[in-house]
Amino acid sequence: MDADTALRRIGYVNLPAQFEEERAEILRAVEGVFRRGDFIGGEAVGRLESELAAYLGTPHVVTLNSGTDALILAMKALDIGPGDEVITPPNSFVASTAAIIAVGATPVFADVLPDQNIDPAAVDAAVTPRTKAIMPVHLTGRMADMNPLMAIARKHSLAVIEDSAQAVGSTYDGRMSGTIGTFGCFSAHPLKNLNAAGDAGFVVTADAELAARIRRLRNHGLINRSDVQQWGVVSRLDTLQAEVLRIRLRHLPSVIERRRRNVAQYRDALAGLPLFVPPCRNIEFNTFHTFVVQTDCRDELQKFLAGKGIETAIHYPVPIHLQPAAAHLGHRRGAFPVTERQAERILTFPVNQFLSASDIGYICSNVREFLA
Repeated sequence: MDADTALRRIGYVNLPAQFEEERAEILRAVEGVFRRGDFIGGEAVGRLESELAAYLGTPHVVTLNSGTDALILAMKALDIGPGDEVITPPNSFVASTAAIIAVGATPVFADVLPDQNIDPAAVDAAVTPRTKAIMPVHLTGRMADMNPLMAIARKHSLAVIEDSAQAVGSTYDGRMSGTIGTFGCFSAHPLKNLNAAGDAGFVVTADAELAARIRRLRNHGLINRSDVQQWGVVSRLDTLQAEVLRIRLRHLPSVIERRRRNVAQYRDALAGLPLFVPPCRNIEFNTFHTFVVQTDCRDELQKFLAGKGIETAIHYPVPIHLQPAAAHLGHRRGAFPVTERQAERILTFPVNQFLSASDIGYICSNVREFLA
């Protein structure tokens, strides 16, 4: 057997393994939808919303066709638009800032802390008379420091829109992600811990009127079949995706437990190495959508691991304020130094729930070999 044949392969994700684990449930649910023919607005959508509300401990959940639409419709429900500012971090996936642009508002960036989440002190300094909302992003599955952020919001009478796309099931000070601010916006993209078989998302809120506005906005603004109260869009969750998510919501606690087990093994095996691994706070429960370390030799380490058959990722290599699309905002390199420094150092290791202890041991032994 030659070296290439013998090389171990560890992928970043393993969606086929997830399907094999759930095959019977998924096929039975999909067949049911086709037999009923209720592809849009089927009963599974309402059931999923109720089940999500029970899981998250929130009174209102509105399912949508993406996490990006969740952010957009949350801002539309709050009448955020041209002339308004929304404070958000520049190290997120582009969707958070793109949603602000999509409603005609202006994104105002605030730098981040060593753990990659938004810095409350930077948020406070960024507030102006035009600020209407703060949009913290719970990056990697770890929630932002919400107590000081909510205090800032109360001081300035601002809405808080939690971008919880990477943090379903995470908690902070005993409260679920998405349930602390005015809105919580979630993605159920196939790569998320709670994942659909395509694009999907949902919004949570404790405000019944805001929830009703989003229900109208997701369906053309209709209040019934014939009457349009306000202009809306089409952002309904398909019944097929609702059925898939109902199955996967039942499995979510196990998914989170297995990912946290993997990270515990990483932490033990990587202790003492010249890697920065953000510690967990006593008041948080991290669900580890991603497991991100920081090292000055990131690119070399990534290349070395690839040569050993280990797939890694970078979330995200180019900060949003330095993207070509953001040029009109006028930011130059150096504007947000913590974010920019982290973008050069961050590396995401595989953490999916189908990794074995042997897989993680193999990854860590190769990391040790490289850093030695």
